[in-house]
Amino acid sequence: MEVRRDPEAQAVREAEREHRGEWAETGHDRGGGRRRRDWDEHDRSVGNIVGDLTSEVAHLARVEAQLAAREMADKAKQGAAGGGMVAMAGVLAFYGGAAFALAAGIALALVWPAWLAALVVGVALFALAGIEALIGRSMLRKAMPPVPEQTMERARDDADALRGRMDR
Repeated sequence: MEVRRDPEAQAVREAEREHRGEWAETGHDRGGGRRRRDWDEHDRSVGNIVGDLTSEVAHLARVEAQLAAREMADKAKQGAAGGGMVAMAGVLAFYGGAAFALAAGIALALVWPAWLAALVVGVALFALAGIEALIGRSMLRKAMPPVPEQTMERARDDADALRGRMDR
């Protein structure tokens, strides 16, 4: 079983504990260069352990929520980029299509009647617009659904790890 270590989260937890006075150091040096803490791991009550567990789970939930928010922001940026690409494709298709339609219409009008030349150019433009729309839709689908899948998987792993430790 692997338990993730987040140095930033560890620093936040330690700061919270110091603020509450749970880990206040006494200042007495007890040999070996280590400072004694106000509590001894073996003398802690069940209430203290459960309280620590509750605060750790709450902290874990906050960290996972922050990770989910970051993942959602990344997906939103990807979706916005896909939407921008679709919009740009539409603009380019409009101007490029107008120029191409003009040139193709003039060229075909030399061989065919003008109405047939315009019809062939219009069909070709609609086909190109359809291809661009399919490409843009594919890019948008990559960004959907806007669910923080990676964060949810990590949260499941954390829950499994907690269950494994509680079963012992």
